[in-house]
This record gives sequence, structure tokens and C-alpha cells, in this order.
Amino acid sequence: MVAVQWYPGHMDKARRDMQESLKAVDLVIEVRDARIPDASRNPMLDQMIQSKARLIILSKTDLADPKITDQWLKALEHDSQKAIAVDLASDTSAKSKILSLSAEMTQAKYDKMVARGILHPRAMRAMACGIPNVGKSTLINRIAGKSTAKTEDRPGVTRSLNWIHASRTLDVLDTPGVLWPKFEDQDTGIKLAALGSINEDIVDQIEIAIHTIELLQNLYPGLLEQIYEGDGCNAHDMLNAIAVKRGLLKAGGEADRKRAAITFLHELRRGQLGRLSLEKPNS
Repeated sequence: MVAVQWYPGHMDKARRDMQESLKAVDLVIEVRDARIPDASRNPMLDQMIQSKARLIILSKTDLADPKITDQWLKALEHDSQKAIAVDLASDTSAKSKILSLSAEMTQAKYDKMVARGILHPRAMRAMACGIPNVGKSTLINRIAGKSTAKTEDRPGVTRSLNWIHASRTLDVLDTPGVLWPKFEDQDTGIKLAALGSINEDIVDQIEIAIHTIELLQNLYPGLLEQIYEGDGCNAHDMLNAIAVKRGLLKAGGEADRKRAAITFLHELRRGQLGRLSLEKPNS
């Protein structure tokens, strides 16, 4: 099994800053990739936020399997935690949905302030967080109504904490994408690398592609064989089939496995293979 680790120094500083800022917020808005809601969850958050209300936003829903996304929404709802699936990039109603749920989840806190005689309660404060490349900056831009946060299709772009005035009743603290120091389950690292949450320059893309092909062959039997015309292939042979199908051959006709791996992963990330999820609840 390939080992995947990435924890730059700026992430440790960001984690400390987030932990300090949590004292001042009423709600945590956590963005996860709808294709990997468990793998894109930061386990450090569970320790950091403790009993604070949490709104989980499953982003990139246009790329995820809708049936599996529905299963995740049901699995993630409990107590002080709610979940919503939103295409942050193109859903024009995303902001109103998020603000409405945020208001609902902080209503009790607002009512307590009014009960204490505060005539004009302050805006509720939310912290937006998520691991790299799950769509958090897209969320910030959506709720701010302008291009406030820098967005790129590579991890680790946002580096600092910034307050955004989302509405009259909600202020949102934008935070950097933070991973955790060590993946206890290497399957998690593979899924994150496959979907671009880890810098692709530091991972073996052939190994990531092989493990991702195996995963998809189990979840969607026959799909890759149909797309790449690799009937009966195991994962290693499928990578060769991808090279042939996409014309990625070296001199002499040998499959260029690295270029095939890069092509496969990019096609997966862009949704060119269909709306696919890489994990199911309790899988």
C-alpha cells in the first residue's frame, strides 16, 4: 500500500490559529468533498470544536453520485450537526440555503442574547473550514457575493484567517485548508490524493491511479472497462488500457503508464468518467 503524507509547516500554524479563534464563534461550517465525505473530514476538528454546532456542506455535488450523496446526508445528521449538499460553483441559491440553515442552527444563541436584554444582538459568528481543495474558497466567494477568496485547482492556496461579512446576521471567518499530521488509514490518503487534496507533485501518481482504479472497479463494476475498452482487466492492465485508449504510448508502442495515470486522475476529478463517489457511509 502506498504511503501518502503531507503536512506543511503553515498548516500547523493555521491549526493553532483556528483553535484560538474557535472560542469566539457560534457555529462551525465544514466543507467536505461530496465524493469522499469521510476521507475529506478532518478528525482534528472533532477535538477542536467539541460541542459547538456544526453545519457540514458537501461540495462538488455535480461530480458525485447523487444516490450515494443522499445516503451521506442522512448519515451525517445528528444532534447539533446538520448537513447539506450544494454545488457551490453554480447553484445561485447556495447562499440563501447556507444562511438559512446557519440562522436556524444559531437561533437559540440569538434568543438567549435577546432574553438578556440585548436590544441589538451582534451578528452570529461562523468559522468556515475544510481540508485543501474541497471548495471552501468557493463557499466564501458565494456567501460574500464577490471574489473574496482566491480559488485554484490545487491544494493549500488560502494561508491566513479573514473575517467575511456574509449578511446582517452572520459573519464568517475564512480559514486555510488544513490537513492532519498523519493518516492512520492509508486508504484516506489515497482518496485525497486521487481527488487533488494533496499536492500531486509529492505522490506516486501511478500508485494512486492503480489503487483508485481498484476502488472504482469494486464500486462501479464494468464502468472503467466500458470507458477505456479494457474488458477483464485488473487495475494494472487497466492502466495500460487507458494509455492505449488515450494514445499515450512511448516510442515502440509501449504504454506510457505515468501519463496514463495523470490523465485518468484528471478525467476523474473533472467528472469526465461520470458522477462518481469513492466511498459510501459505513464502507
